[in-house]
Amino acid sequence: MSDPALAEGFDLRRLPEGFIANPYPVYAALREHAPVHPLGDGQILLTRYADLERVYKDAATFSSDKTVEFGAKFNGPEFRAEAEPSPLYRHHTTSLVFNDPPRHTRVRRIIAGALTPRAVTAMEAGIVALVDGLLDAAEARGRIDLIEDFAAAIPVEVIGTLLGVPRDERGPLRDWSLAILGALEPVLSRQVEAAGNRAVTEFLAYLDRLVAERRRHPGDPDKDILTRLIQGEVGGERLSPEELHQNCIFILNAGHETTTNLIGNGLHLLTEHPDARARLLAEPDLMRKGVEEILRFESSNQLGNRVAAADFAIDGRAFPAGTQITLGIGAANRDPAQFSDPDAFDVTRDPNRHLAFASGIHQCVGMAVARLEGRIALSRFLARFPDYRLDGVPERSQRVRFRGFLRLPARVG
Repeated sequence: MSDPALAEGFDLRRLPEGFIANPYPVYAALREHAPVHPLGDGQILLTRYADLERVYKDAATFSSDKTVEFGAKFNGPEFRAEAEPSPLYRHHTTSLVFNDPPRHTRVRRIIAGALTPRAVTAMEAGIVALVDGLLDAAEARGRIDLIEDFAAAIPVEVIGTLLGVPRDERGPLRDWSLAILGALEPVLSRQVEAAGNRAVTEFLAYLDRLVAERRRHPGDPDKDILTRLIQGEVGGERLSPEELHQNCIFILNAGHETTTNLIGNGLHLLTEHPDARARLLAEPDLMRKGVEEILRFESSNQLGNRVAAADFAIDGRAFPAGTQITLGIGAANRDPAQFSDPDAFDVTRDPNRHLAFASGIHQCVGMAVARLEGRIALSRFLARFPDYRLDGVPERSQRVRFRGFLRLPARVG
């Protein structure tokens, strides 16, 4: 039985003490006592698995279009469509995740064409070599920051390769990604907003050069996402220059953040759950299920958003079109109505139909790549350093939307 006081007055813009460290007691109280929770200004927060699944599956009623919401957030409440939009507004309203069909369908199909099962399988050898190189460096030092030196380094290199970014030009990619995604937090400070706008501007300037070079020297469209985005669908329409550039940024952001947190959260969890670590060491083939359990138990992406395109009812209450809806992914993935013993970390859990990658038409287009990176990284790290241990105080990211660490110092020798 959860404490109803934890749900009363909960506001994502004024988080209670200790929430970032452990939000799950609050999530449990919300699910039980306020599953459709008002957030002010007519907004609501949903925390039950069944409610999130319904929203994900009904894209006609629950829209991903954020032009109105982001117009006010990134340009001010008096923003009008004819005004010059900010870089953050241009990016987030053009990228795949915040759009509805038909644009969403067209862009997703082009990206997915470069991430076929055969293409993802072909990435494995390169990811193994990358991971082993990072592990070699850690072994030589005897210590490692599990985020900076490992978890964050892997997706940046993988996505850099997918986009054909030269290796010596990948340095700014992670900082750009963190700055742009940081602007999606419920509370947007002027400092964070300025950093996000600057990151979009710098990334777009870089992409101008990269795209021009790729137009002159195309890659293999079955493997090179940038070439595929430039060439578009065979016999079909191509992306506009704005769509092309902004979705390159989206691919970096989506692939970087979720995978970094998956690997980092997983390595942290295995220090807290020695029985799970021992089980994975004894049965390496369990790592596929282990990755799914990490995604469920500590979801990389904790929150999603939709806006109602039509009147709707939920939990016996009616809501009008235009209602902004926050989806509590981290809460839904601990819902006892869907998962038995949901607060137990069980690397053998099966079935495990979590919502870490969403569901419906917006299910993560790159989830197969994230799963592959997570499986290889965690398996090979554990095999090389079965007795690794934390060596210092972990520094958790203070963001509420994305759950992970900034620093996670460890010893491997």
